[in-house]
Parts: sequence; C-alpha cells; structure tokens
Amino acid sequence: MHHWRRDLVELAALFTAVAVADAVANLIGHSPDGPALLLISALALASTAGFHTWWARRHVHAPPTADTGDTGARPSAPAHPAGPSAQAEPGTLWRMRTTVRDEPGSLAALCTALATHRVDILSLQTHPLADGTVDEFLLRAPGALAAAELTRVIAESGGSSTWIERADAHDLVDAPTRVLSLATRTALDAAELPLALRQLLGRCTIRSLPAGTGGEPVPAEGVLEETVLRLRAPGGGVLSVERPYLPFTPTEFARARALVELDSRLGPRIPRSRDVLTLPEGNAITVRRVDTGDLDAARAMHERCSDRTLDLRYHGPVRDADRYLNHLLSPRFGRTLAAQTASGRLVGLGHLLWDGEETEVALLIEDDWQRRGIGTELLERLVRMAVDAGCASVYAVTRSANTGMVAAMRGLGLPLDYQVEEGTLVITARLAPAGSGAARVSDGQLRL
Repeated sequence: MHHWRRDLVELAALFTAVAVADAVANLIGHSPDGPALLLISALALASTAGFHTWWARRHVHAPPTADTGDTGARPSAPAHPAGPSAQAEPGTLWRMRTTVRDEPGSLAALCTALATHRVDILSLQTHPLADGTVDEFLLRAPGALAAAELTRVIAESGGSSTWIERADAHDLVDAPTRVLSLATRTALDAAELPLALRQLLGRCTIRSLPAGTGGEPVPAEGVLEETVLRLRAPGGGVLSVERPYLPFTPTEFARARALVELDSRLGPRIPRSRDVLTLPEGNAITVRRVDTGDLDAARAMHERCSDRTLDLRYHGPVRDADRYLNHLLSPRFGRTLAAQTASGRLVGLGHLLWDGEETEVALLIEDDWQRRGIGTELLERLVRMAVDAGCASVYAVTRSANTGMVAAMRGLGLPLDYQVEEGTLVITARLAPAGSGAARVSDGQLRL
C-alpha cells in the first residue's frame, strides 16, 4: 500500500520538475540575454555543488558534541609532537617507585607531570601504606630525559622517597601474569623458590637458616621489618629476605608469604626427566636431577671415593663428608645433577647452590670414573641452569691441586677470576646472557 503511494508522489514531483524546467528554458531562451543567463546559472550550480562536497568531506568525521557526551572544548592539536623527529626519538624504560599522599588528586598530579614531559606510563601498581601509597610505575621516557630529571619532576608533583632504575623488556609482563608464572615454576620444582622470590621482589639476598641456629622464632604469619622479610622455611627453619636499598611493602610481603606457603603445601619435588649420554669411550650414562630421596645412593658413592677425592671436594675432615649430603641434595638450597650408570649406581654429583646473591658450583666424581668427561658434562649443565636462573656469575671453591676442577672451569670458555687464600682457590666465572651459547647444552636440558 505504502509503495505505490510513494511511487505516485515521486512521479508527480518528476513531472512538476520537468514542467518548471521547460517553462524557465522557454522564458530565458527567447530573451536577448538568455544563453548568457543559462551559462551563469550552470556555473553557479556547479560551484555550489563543489563547495557542498568539500564541506561535507571535511566535517564528516566530527560528530556533534551531544553525541559524544563531551561538553568541553576539543584540543586543536595533539598533546605530543607527531612529526618524524618525535616519532624517531628512542625511548628508555624505567622502573620507578614513589610515595604519595593518600588523598584525591595525588596520582593525577603525578600523571600530569609525566605527560608534560612526554613520559608514557606502561603499567602501574599501587601498594597501600598506613599513611600513604607507594605507586610503582613502568615508564617509557624520552632518551634525553635523565633519571635525575625524572626524579625532580616527581618530587615537584608531590612524590617522595622516589626510587628509580633502568628496566628491560622482561618488565613489560603485567604483574598478575608474572606472579602466576612464578607460581607455576615453583610448583614444578622446589629449587625454584629462591629464584621466584628474587624475581618477585627484585634484587635481594635470600638466606635459608636451619632450625635452631639462634634468634627469635618466626611466627606462622612471618615478620616484616622494613628492608627484611622473615618467613618460616618450607623445610623447617627460617627464610630471610633482605633488600637494603628499598623497604618492602605489605603488598610484597603478602605475595612472598603466599608463594612460600604454596611451596610448603606441595612438599619436596623435582623434575624427573633423564638424559642418556654416551661418553667418548663408548659407555652410556644417565644424567638426572636428584634430591634427598637419593641420599643412600650418594652415601654409597662416598664410600667408594678415596680420601684424597673427598678431601679435594670438601676441604675438611673426610669423616664429616656425609654430614653435608642432606643439605647438598635438598632442593631448598639449590639443584643437584647426578651421573648414573646403566646399573643405577651414582658415579658423579654436581651441585648448583644458592648462596645469597651468589651461586656456587661443586663437583664430585668417583675415582674410577674421573677423566672421562663426566665432570665437564655436569659442570656445563649446571652453568646453563645458572644462566637460565639469571645468575651473573658462578664460583667454585677448590684447591690448586684439584687439576680436574680447574680444567673443567677453564673448559667453559668463560671469563675467569682467580683468588687464592691460604691454599684455597676460588674460581669465579662471569656468565653470558641466556641464548649466547656459552655452555654446550640445549635449552631442552635446562630443567634436568
């Protein structure tokens, strides 16, 4: 019904337009100036149509103010320069913490000051305190903006106790993702707990103090003392975390406590992967992770070692060697690799031990299996584990008479530092970053 009515209206309008055009053409065409008037009218219509088209294209992307809900004035130019020189300027990543007053507008003042200096806020975490808030930023700043200038800008906008350091691409991972990743690593391997805490809390010194070593007992909820965290260690004793350059916040304390509690609930565990290797002489050995469950096999290996071999390894009375095994094999203090024969007998042990901010490597090879490449194989794998854990160096404590250990450290092909004190030789190897190929072991073998 509505369609034929609309068609009739459109047809009537068309006939009317044709009639009007014919009447105007006859009226103007028979006058002396008719052609000129028709030409002028055509030019005027063409100009009007062109202007309308230009105006429509220019304003087609500007919605009415009422549609956007924005009643304020729009800026006529972008806040940051958009020229080629501005886009090409390299940026610097910074991690920054500052304390602000817990009142409305404090954070806004900081953000405004950073935006004025063309600093981009990539992420923000807040750590509430009793009398304020610690804001932790990941920033990308212009390359020409120095840390001192950035700190001054923050201080002028209300920030105090500001701490800043260079960041890298690894810091671009958001906090929840990073915490979940650390929890997963800890769940798979108890030896990951110190490394996970260090990645969670930044540069810090972590020490495991056995039970009964003195000091006040730590309550179940732990203790937060400015730059020191003390928690009950999963295997007993106390786990001490120190960060003198930056006080811990209650939020960080809660995160660390949750990670330690997860480790404690899961109990001792290590990856059970194995790697079968063929020695140059043709014998096949298996390299695998071991823990305190292999204590009896490790003691049996001790009994087969000569007094000289044990003395070079432990630098003390041979009768005390067995006392160290329970500590050395515990995943709470590091990682241990073992070389095992086809019959299941352990013939070599390699230890990677977390020692505060430093990392120690140690080897013990049964006499009959020395000088067959087992020690070199274990050491290379331990070094790759240290690289994967982000360690900057590893050190070995031995004696100059232990030519096998000295040769194994030299065989790494890494820069070495030597220090001799009262017959004890400390060899420190500076590690290359992950992926540089400093040690000959594939990435798939890192978690042995």
